[in-house]
Amino acid sequence: MKLLEHKHIIIRAEVLDPPRAEESTSEQVKTLINDIGMKIMMGPFAARSTIEGTQGLTVATIIETSHIVLHTWDEVSPALMQFDVYTCSHLDTDIVFKWLEQYKPVKIDYKYIDREFKLDFKRKKFKPFAKEIV
Repeated sequence: MKLLEHKHIIIRAEVLDPPRAEESTSEQVKTLINDIGMKIMMGPFAARSTIEGTQGLTVATIIETSHIVLHTWDEVSPALMQFDVYTCSHLDTDIVFKWLEQYKPVKIDYKYIDREFKLDFKRKKFKPFAKEIV
């Protein structure tokens, strides 16, 4: 029996080029899922909110080993992106950060949680695409 790994990364990013279109962003998420070696069970499901204060895109995908969810708020500048990848398999976070570069992040905060036996938080240094906007 294969041991499960239970890895979870939660990312909050401020981005200069946020995803806006449902179809193209769904394709971008599919690319990430393929790149991290996961398989889609359902989705991606994408919807765009046009309500003032919550304007942005949400994309959710159920993968064989758990889920991937992306939310954006693009009324602000830089735009806000929240991104969540949870898997009970190996997760190469470098691939996730490389994928995120397409949105031109200027600031990234994240938590990497090893949920295997207890909730251990691990941090890695990450150099954003552009200089932080003050």
